[in-house]
Amino acid sequence: MHITRRKTRQIKVGKVKIGGDAPISVQSMCSTDTRDVKATVEQIKQLEAAGCEVIRVAVPDMDSAAALPKIKAQMTVPLIADIHFDHRLALEAAKVVDCVRINPGNIGAWWKVQEVIKAVNERNLPLRIGVNGGSLERPLLDKYGWPSPEALAESALNAVHALEDEGFTNLKVSLKASDVKHAIDAYWIFAMQSNYPLHIGITEAGTAMTGAVKSAIGLGWLLSQGIGDTLRVSLAADPVEEVKVGFEILKSLELRHRGINVIACPTCGRVEIDVIRMANELEKKLGHIKVPLNVSVLGCVVNGIGEGKEADIGIAGGEGVGILFKKGKLVRKVPIDQLMDVLIPEVELMAKEKEAEEASGESAPAPTHDDNGLSEWMQSRQTSDRPSTLGREIPVLPNKR
Repeated sequence: MHITRRKTRQIKVGKVKIGGDAPISVQSMCSTDTRDVKATVEQIKQLEAAGCEVIRVAVPDMDSAAALPKIKAQMTVPLIADIHFDHRLALEAAKVVDCVRINPGNIGAWWKVQEVIKAVNERNLPLRIGVNGGSLERPLLDKYGWPSPEALAESALNAVHALEDEGFTNLKVSLKASDVKHAIDAYWIFAMQSNYPLHIGITEAGTAMTGAVKSAIGLGWLLSQGIGDTLRVSLAADPVEEVKVGFEILKSLELRHRGINVIACPTCGRVEIDVIRMANELEKKLGHIKVPLNVSVLGCVVNGIGEGKEADIGIAGGEGVGILFKKGKLVRKVPIDQLMDVLIPEVELMAKEKEAEEASGESAPAPTHDDNGLSEWMQSRQTSDRPSTLGREIPVLPNKR
């Protein structure tokens, strides 16, 4: 799959480039009380370990703003301050953070926005203009009757044009809605009229499962159309889960390659090993791996040969015997109860070797996909008491009249 991304301006949030040809970055937001420095830093460390590339914190009052220097000093990724209503909080945050998020719809009189622009300009900081349905300007609500996609897009474009009139273009834009289709339409309308980088997301998406589905559909569609330069998956769950889902969405579209990609059989009556437990155990124990690797857990022979060839490494099992394979080649047979004990160290070793190759600038030779006994082993799992079409001619059905 090749996706041609929309050409956008590029900005920098701390050390992270956003827009242009920069990788689509994954963000999250702390759920802690920002005034609690210890708890906030602890959650930030968890997000950093999960691969989060930009982290946002709420700044609802001056006590929260006062905590920002201590928080910023203990993190390694860029920090964004999320400001609503009180522009003075933005002025204070701009002394410390890497980006300030405001919503012109609720920040008040324009002179207050002008003061924020002056403050961020002094440190060459970008602004994120965040528009959402809950805080649209009254004239737009009167014009459209509700927070429609057209209203969201017009609000964002009005803000952008007003900032341009002030000579300010160091910004990114978000137009979030909890309704998937409305969010898609709002981003699409804006993207057709502006080349500013877009922060995409489905706001208030819901619980871990529901929110992941909504985000995958909404963000997946936008990304497949080349729209989106940075994203947050908004879940009513641990923020670390937001990061995981965000990377999975990007990986599924081949827009980012980070960490292991587990290729696992769906459950069915043919599966002869505990694929569910093994796949979940892999994701949990190998979450620290950052290099991209495809790891297969195959429960039967139906798709085993093809999937085994595509994976970097994997296991397959049946009838009390399993195998370990690499790059489509059978490495050795393994007792079923030892498959995970063998696979996990092998994946970690492969990851270290790949990291060393990348660090040295070398690349591994492309796999030849010579199955080296894999096909024979998988075929041997088709026992004589099971129906098989291997090697048989497929009958031609007579024409119906």
